[in-house]
Amino acid sequence: MANEDNAVKVSGNVMFYENPVPLTKDNHAKHGVTQVDKPFEFMATQHFLPLTAPEFGSASTSVPIIFAGEERSPLAVMGIRSGENLFVKDGNFEQDFYMPAFARRYPFVLAGDNQNDRFVVCVDEKATCVTDKNPQQKFFDGDDTSQFTKEAFQFLQNFERDRQATAKMVEAFKELDLFEPKEMNFQGQNADGSPAERQKIADYFAVSEEKLKALPDAKLAEFSKNGYLAVAYSHLISLNNWQRLVNMTLRRAQAEQASA
Repeated sequence: MANEDNAVKVSGNVMFYENPVPLTKDNHAKHGVTQVDKPFEFMATQHFLPLTAPEFGSASTSVPIIFAGEERSPLAVMGIRSGENLFVKDGNFEQDFYMPAFARRYPFVLAGDNQNDRFVVCVDEKATCVTDKNPQQKFFDGDDTSQFTKEAFQFLQNFERDRQATAKMVEAFKELDLFEPKEMNFQGQNADGSPAERQKIADYFAVSEEKLKALPDAKLAEFSKNGYLAVAYSHLISLNNWQRLVNMTLRRAQAEQASA
């Protein structure tokens, strides 16, 4: 929570967040969250979501996990078409699938206060679930933060810890040159049953299983002990989920055509 006597200015953009501001008792004593009809509408247009290493095992059963860009940032692929999250329908998340912690922390987020070398808890005041009109879960209970807010703080701290650990793991993979470029292609059918033109869905980076197996025994033992090996294989297994996204996209496209 930000110190009321030392205001922190939040700068930069974070996916989902329209107006994140430091959470303070002076400004948010009456605020909290309440249940809304479309609680996950905020993520409906995001087809990639950041992912941390401890989530790979759970996420691998639902979505492809890829590494992107020069930083090799790990991402959960939530859709094939830009601006479409296949796991959000009418503002609700499909409960049979894994939701990344990046989304579960909303409307809270940690912002860096570089001047004081610390993190500050912020809340998106424009989130539809945030209100100062009889919230179901208040941010403050008297002079102290509520139990709900304390649990949210703990979640944010755990997420930041996992994010830093993930960055460390990615650097280790980069130093060992374990990444290789990949692409995902799709070839459907035309209306007459003939093969349609082959389409590229995505360019990304993946851990090379061949390079992973070729690591010295001592390094493999180290990776096994620190969990990196399990993370790498969860990522490789997750790539089998590309077909699920293709099938989901085709079904949604067919439904759109039927209702047009």
